Amino acid sequence: MNPYKTDKIGELIKDNSYVGRGIVVGKTADGKKAAVCYFIMGRSENSRNRIFVENGEEVIIHPFDASKVEDPSLIIYSPIRVFENKLIVTNGDQTDTIYDFVKEDRGFAEALETREFEPDAPNFTPRISAMLDISEGDFTYQMSILKSADPEGSACARFTYSYPALSGLGHFIHTYQGDGNPIPTFCGEPERVFILDDIDEMTKELWENLNENNKISLYVRYVDLETGEVENRMINKNAKEN
Repeated sequence: MNPYKTDKIGELIKDNSYVGRGIVVGKTADGKKAAVCYFIMGRSENSRNRIFVENGEEVIIHPFDASKVEDPSLIIYSPIRVFENKLIVTNGDQTDTIYDFVKEDRGFAEALETREFEPDAPNFTPRISAMLDISEGDFTYQMSILKSADPEGSACARFTYSYPALSGLGHFIHTYQGDGNPIPTFCGEPERVFILDDIDEMTKELWENLNENNKISLYVRYVDLETGEVENRMINKNAKEN
């Protein structure tokens, strides 16, 4: 097995009906930009009833139809927040935990020691997180997954990965291996994927290869490492169809 094998992200997700929620972080092939992608999928009406909303530099998940919200605790949160030169992206309210810790000059991994997987037995959905630290025209990034250590959810296993930013390379972590009951948790290290120079091509490759029935929303952000200029792309399936 080649440990440096890198895939097109479209090839990794196109035949998987339920990747769950996913984070991609990396550097464009031309070495000029940091890239962050976050998507959500859903099987239940409650999960599918969501849209991304931009609020300045941050992204918030809102219900598409507030009258249909059954349980907001695990579906409504801020997946993207920014503190100074740190960009945080997660699949839950641990975004706020990390934000509060780094604001106090404490660490990403330290923040996640206080959290664990979601209490949604029998799936025990993992909490996935990433943080970019951008400075002096470059960046490093960390990724994390918190998941159940056993089928009963009796303990939490925590994994943190730290990466230098290499041109054209990104890492992809997601909550599930695929569909099932219970849904099988993501296993192994974050997957190596190509990061395209063009934000629209990257957005298109992700969105068009996510399962049509289960995809909900996608957000892509590119940050110019020299100027700090930010480009965003956002797709909401609900908003598109209504």
